[in-house]
Amino acid sequence: MKKVAIQGALGSFHEIAVRQYFGKEDLDIMPCETFKDVFAAIERNSTVIGIIAIENTIAGSLLPNYNLLKESGCVVIGEHKLRIEHNLVALKGQRITDLTEVHSQSIALLQCGEFLEQHKFLKAVESFDTAGSAKIIAEEQIGQRGAICSAAAAERYGLEILAQGIETNKRNFTRFLMVANPARAGEWQQGQTLNKSSLVFTLPHEEGSLAKVLSILSFYHVNLTKIQSLPVIGREWEYEFYINLTFDNWERYKQSLDAIRPLIKDFQILGEYTACEL
Repeated sequence: MKKVAIQGALGSFHEIAVRQYFGKEDLDIMPCETFKDVFAAIERNSTVIGIIAIENTIAGSLLPNYNLLKESGCVVIGEHKLRIEHNLVALKGQRITDLTEVHSQSIALLQCGEFLEQHKFLKAVESFDTAGSAKIIAEEQIGQRGAICSAAAAERYGLEILAQGIETNKRNFTRFLMVANPARAGEWQQGQTLNKSSLVFTLPHEEGSLAKVLSILSFYHVNLTKIQSLPVIGREWEYEFYINLTFDNWERYKQSLDAIRPLIKDFQILGEYTACEL
């Protein structure tokens, strides 16, 4: 049985994503309050796998998680993309007009902005988690309060769905990364075809430095699918570049990395894994 640390309570989108990723395998789900706690669980026990959200098609990148991944020493062993459907839930017997507040994670509230604008009598209150917001309502039997969460969370905690699919944009997907202790990565990736990687590096302050790197990657037919820059803390006006690459030839991919190494600094491979095709 695999031990998997997730951010959020049972019924969260992290749990849904990891169960889809591992299919019918038996999982021991370990709820954590924060993403930092997920990495701490892996540090305490090298057999634990973690899952973290990294970007959303509406809210964009979860920037703090890039740095957490880099600093943790963990590596990416896989990815999963999940269609996010938000629901307004409350205690059974409640109506929307009975509610005065709706609690959920900040990004979930953002993704349901149009619905909340149409129901201005609902005060939006940020919490640490979608499923956790539903759990508190159920455990403490709080009337006049709703939560925005998954249908799975509503079912788990015995709450009623008052409004389904309330996200503003129905093309609402989140990409999740499976992360693990590097010493165990090969164990979890047996049988995988590695065709994607996540890298981070810095560049010298020289004209065209990024363009040179991108040109080399193109020469080796390596496809850049994502680039994210973040400031280097303590080094004013310097930036780290986080990039995702996909490739169909392992040797050519490795040659491209050898070719760019002289042009970059602070280079780190965050993971090599199988791309999710959704």
